Amino acid sequence: MPTYEYECQGCAHHWEEFQSIKAKPTRKCPECGKNKAQRQISGGGAILFKGAGFYITDYRSDSYKQAASADSKPAGGESSTKSESSKSGESSSTSSTSAE
Repeated sequence: MPTYEYECQGCAHHWEEFQSIKAKPTRKCPECGKNKAQRQISGGGAILFKGAGFYITDYRSDSYKQAASADSKPAGGESSTKSESSKSGESSSTSSTSAE
């Protein structure tokens, strides 16, 4: 059962009530007794999972997991590029010495 927020239009009193979804909104203010209470639009409750073993990321899509793992890897692409350029530099220096 949800908790609803109310405000009295007569005395500006705010309160919350734990009611069934099917229940009619309360009209009578508990503070002043006038029938000027209105149910307010609220942010609602968030889903909270408490306990060991559950994390919000447990049920992520495979594409999200792949993108996250690619972002978390160290810049390995740069080191392989450097080693390739040094190899190509060696071969070009060898080819230039053989040409001389």
